[in-house]
Amino acid sequence: MTKKQYIFTGIGIVVGLIVGYTYYYYVGCASGTCAITSKPLNSTLYGGLMGGLLFNMFVTNPKKKK
Repeated sequence: MTKKQYIFTGIGIVVGLIVGYTYYYYVGCASGTCAITSKPLNSTLYGGLMGGLLFNMFVTNPKKKK
């Protein structure tokens, strides 16, 4: 992977972390039985993982010359 690809994926992780915590803060899980949204750490890490994967889908590999 190139430096640009790492940066783009890193941006996705940061955006995912923010969205994951925001989801916990505003929606969350009142009963505490939800696996992902019952704790802020779980929700934040899951959001970071999903954000990194989502942004990584749009990264293109450079073409190799023969």
